[in-house]
Parts: sequence; structure tokens; C-alpha cells
Amino acid sequence: MSKILAITNQKGGVGKTTTGVNLAASLAAAHKRVLLVDLDPQGNATMGSGVDKRNLALTIYPVLLGDRTLAEVLQHSVNGDYDVIPANRELAGAEVEMVDLERREMRLKEALATVEASYDFILIDCPPALNLLTVNGLTAAHAVMIPMQCEYYALEGLSDLVQTIKKVRTHLNPGLQIEGLLRTMYDPRNTLAQQVSAQLEQHFGDKVYRTVIPRNIRLAEAPSYGLPALKFDRNSKGAQAYIDLAGEMLGRDVPAA
Repeated sequence: MSKILAITNQKGGVGKTTTGVNLAASLAAAHKRVLLVDLDPQGNATMGSGVDKRNLALTIYPVLLGDRTLAEVLQHSVNGDYDVIPANRELAGAEVEMVDLERREMRLKEALATVEASYDFILIDCPPALNLLTVNGLTAAHAVMIPMQCEYYALEGLSDLVQTIKKVRTHLNPGLQIEGLLRTMYDPRNTLAQQVSAQLEQHFGDKVYRTVIPRNIRLAEAPSYGLPALKFDRNSKGAQAYIDLAGEMLGRDVPAA
């Protein structure tokens, strides 16, 4: 059975897309069948996977409107060795067009049901907003991964996101769980980062991943080459951190003896 994971945080610039691309590549390197769904009109996960969003004939946009199937839109990331459902700026119009559609919150869930059996992991890169696209991602997912920086405002935003997840669980997706909180862009020399990290561990316990993603220049450089960090510089601290994260996730999914 595949695991569908929504990677989301309404705050931008927290490493959400970086996590989607690099986790997808790291799971693929562990011989897992992976699909990365780009649900963000910015199309950064598409570009980071080596797929040019400017020359796409089809994206997830017509899939959400019911005009195309996922199989028609699906592309393979040669650079990351996983499959991609791409997006570009035309997706920004989807919210307006979806408002009057039946089962508008279920569009992605129903589309993914047609390909789910072909993958071990489906990662959904949600936009940095609590909008209808994000609600589609949360409704389709089994669990949520929340990348966040260890800073004060991140804690405030986390409270809003947790409330949204609770509402989705109540009204649309009763099985939705928080898979884990991922500390990103972490600088251990920063006292505030240490304090916020400790608070997260205190309040969320084992929901906080042991793996911490460091602030790393190679992670920042890799997208401009359309490469996951794993393929750009495997020995970099950023690439190694995402390999560790994939290992931690796979370890969590192993049933107890």
C-alpha cells in the first residue's frame, strides 16, 4: 500500500519544496517507487526535478478540473529517478474555477486513486497558503509533514496549521495524521534556534523527526541545475541529511516484531 504524504506549511521559504524534491530523490535511491505531485503554482518542485515548467503541454491544472487524467500528465524526472505531476503558473486560476465544482476538495484524492497502486510513496508539495489547493492536498493525504525553521514566527504559524489539519480531519479526511515536524535550515550556533527546537521536542515529542536539515549552500544551489542535492553533491551535508530523513521514515514504517 502506498503512503501519501502532504508536505505543507503556510509560511513560505521554510524549505518545503526543497524537502519534497530531495526526499523524493532519497526515497527513490532507496529503491522505492515515488511520485512527487507539484501543487504549487510557482512550479518550483517541477523545475527542481529537471522538468521545464515553461514548456509543459499538460500540468495538474486540467486534472483538478476533471479534463485530464494523472496518467496523461505524468512525467519522469530523469535527474531524480522518480515520477512528477508538474505544475506552473496556470494552476493559480484553478481555485477560482474549482469553487463551483462538485466535490471540489476531493479532486486530487480521486485523481490519485487511479495511480496510487503504482507507488510506494506519493509526496504532495503544497503551496505556501491555507487555500483550496492545500485543502485538496490534505484531503488526499494519509499524513502531513511540516517543514519549519526554528524561529519565533514559525511557532505561531504552526498553531494555525494544526487547526486547519484538525478541521480537515473533522470534515473531509478522518484518517489524516501529523507524520512529523521537520526542522529545516537549522544553524546549531543560533541560540533561538536551539530554544525553539527544544520547545518543539517538548510539545510534540516523537512527532519531531530526529533528522535535522542544516542550512547548506549546496541545497540552495542544486535547484538552479534542475537537480536534487543527492545528484548535485551527494557528499554535502544537505544531501546526507535528506538521505538520513528517508532512512528515518522507512524505519518508522517497519512494523514492530
